[in-house]
Amino acid sequence: MADLDFIKSLLIPDVDTKIVFLIIDGVGGLPMEVGGPTELEAARIPNLDALAAEGLCGLHDPVAPGITPGSGPSHLALFGYDPRQRLIRRGVLSAAGIDFPLTKRDLACRGNFCTVDEKGLVVDRRAGRIPSEENEELCELLRREVSLPGVEVFIETVKEYRFVLVLRGDGLAERITDTDPQALGVKPLPARATHPEAERSAELLNEFVAQARLVLADQHPANMVLLRGASKLPDIPKMQEAFGLNPAAIASYPMYRGLAKLVGMETLKAGATVSEEFDTLEQEWDDYDFFYLHVKKTDSYGEDGNFEAKINLIEETDEQVERLMALEPDVVVVTGDHSTPALLRYHSWHPVPVLIWSKHCRTDSAQGFNEGECARGALGRRPATDLMPIALANAMRLAKYGA
Repeated sequence: MADLDFIKSLLIPDVDTKIVFLIIDGVGGLPMEVGGPTELEAARIPNLDALAAEGLCGLHDPVAPGITPGSGPSHLALFGYDPRQRLIRRGVLSAAGIDFPLTKRDLACRGNFCTVDEKGLVVDRRAGRIPSEENEELCELLRREVSLPGVEVFIETVKEYRFVLVLRGDGLAERITDTDPQALGVKPLPARATHPEAERSAELLNEFVAQARLVLADQHPANMVLLRGASKLPDIPKMQEAFGLNPAAIASYPMYRGLAKLVGMETLKAGATVSEEFDTLEQEWDDYDFFYLHVKKTDSYGEDGNFEAKINLIEETDEQVERLMALEPDVVVVTGDHSTPALLRYHSWHPVPVLIWSKHCRTDSAQGFNEGECARGALGRRPATDLMPIALANAMRLAKYGA
């Protein structure tokens, strides 16, 4: 695992090199049938394959071998922070992503509008991915009807079926289990405190869910809510301090923008398409030395089990890589935050393909960017937290250690 103080002690100031982390969310996959290709293996990606052939390839574990990661911890690891020491939960990430002004007195939760049947069983965790306009109407309804004792309640739209719940008051704590069962055909779970100090906070969340159930009873398909990631604002060193970077994020989804802000990145306009994200990269190229460019819907298609759509978006991303390389970056890292195989329809524990290209890296025997080729690469299989110091070294930003 990267030691932030150790890395900081080696930073060379005033180095004019540029690093790009292209994160294709959930890019790792599995064959849909025995002997078939993964999504990456099936995709036609000549530009990424060429970078892989010219650079170093390997596999990374976002948290640890065998551990299925959430998006928050896996991104933290990519940015060089140990996610087991500095876990940022989903509530804070979602709130930061919509520029909600969190305070130290706040407890934030990521919410899903969902669909339950007449027995109260969850039949759709995302309420058919309702449009954001409907979400806004539902949030306004909840604001009018829900009140909790002793705290202020904020309910804000994020995107589609997602919303943020923030409770503001004294003595709130974050050690609380999710109400989202992450499964269909079962009832939402009660929020439970995992530490005595969180008992009152768990009771407040359960009271919110109970009131929301009554308020939304006649709505369809969004007739219930699920809560995840109850959390308070963390203390985390910014990338400027930890890595000597002037970083920027190009990400369309609020949660990823939120995480980027929490580690010190300037969040730039992302647009609605992959091409528009690369437009922003070109427009802002001269103003920053580290770019995090995030492609989201590969993960969404994996969760939907849509193998072909995931392939198509990987290919669409590959078409933009020529534009990236025309900017003459010094270091390019291409990977995912985790694997989301369409076969499983969910995040998985499988190690994630990664390639590192730079003007100073060695090459290896890998000839393409996919699971099989990356498994042959000289980077081997390593923690995701190793990628940031390797990128800094390739950008000539780390001094020699010792005499």
